[in-house]
Amino acid sequence: MEARRDVFQAIADPTRRAIIGMTASQPVNVNKIAEHFDISRQAISLHLKILSECGLLSIRQTGRERLCKAKLEKLDEVHKWVGQYRQLWTGRLNALRSFIEQDELQAKKITKKETRKIKPKK
Repeated sequence: MEARRDVFQAIADPTRRAIIGMTASQPVNVNKIAEHFDISRQAISLHLKILSECGLLSIRQTGRERLCKAKLEKLDEVHKWVGQYRQLWTGRLNALRSFIEQDELQAKKITKKETRKIKPKK
């Protein structure tokens, strides 16, 4: 029994990400996709199958041609997941920025006080 694949597994592979990029704006013939990579036709077919099973790619038969087109709406799942962590890190980075700014402000105040204490020599 084959394990169910998900979007994250599909985009984990650089070849599959490249295929998504190639097919994002317009349908591309399977042969054109295969020509782009230095791997076997069988390996390309497996990558296309995985992308199709995950809902990231539609494959349409037109006569003797098989055209592939990315279904980018499936990447929303990834966008939402990444968004959770973006919010978390944005909050943490903003807190760090505030801390550093307060620390710099405090250092400037100390430097000004020390500068006033130093009297020029006559």
